[in-house]
Amino acid sequence: MLVLASQSPRRKEILTQAGIPFTIRVAAVDEAPLSAEAPEAYVQRLAEWKARAVPAGPGETVLGADTTVVVEKEMLAKPADAADARRMLAALSGRCHEVMTGICLKRGDTVIRDYAVTRVWFSPMSQAEIEAYVDSGEPTDKAGAYAIQGLASKYIERIDGCYFNVVGLPISLVYRHLKNLPAKQD
Repeated sequence: MLVLASQSPRRKEILTQAGIPFTIRVAAVDEAPLSAEAPEAYVQRLAEWKARAVPAGPGETVLGADTTVVVEKEMLAKPADAADARRMLAALSGRCHEVMTGICLKRGDTVIRDYAVTRVWFSPMSQAEIEAYVDSGEPTDKAGAYAIQGLASKYIERIDGCYFNVVGLPISLVYRHLKNLPAKQD
């Protein structure tokens, strides 16, 4: 059985759509980046911490995941408030950025860490468009303050990489590692 160490409704939806059965167990993890930590290391570390933070029974595989948005070498996590969301959206407007999701699969003593990167090109947004989008409430609880699958879709010019990674879980990467895990361990 797969245990998802996340409350993310997007991750739940992706696993459900992919037909992968799972249960949910969540533990609190400090998501603050370490000093001078690279985004790739950050998302993989948090994914592993999340996977290790929840209890797992015999034969269970725990999936931890964490997503961040990177623009001009700055990591954009979830916005603290509406002003922070406006700042993030202004930074993304008219530019290309990267979305990185780290994953960790833990079964017994086996731990697999990996990550996916997707490049996303944002159309320019006017101040009025940014305000309207922030007022919609959608940027709340989203890395980089936007949801590609929602109202922000009209600002996405193109992507290079996994769409589901931008939503919150690179499902093909997860599935590939699930298939390659050694036989169930207690």
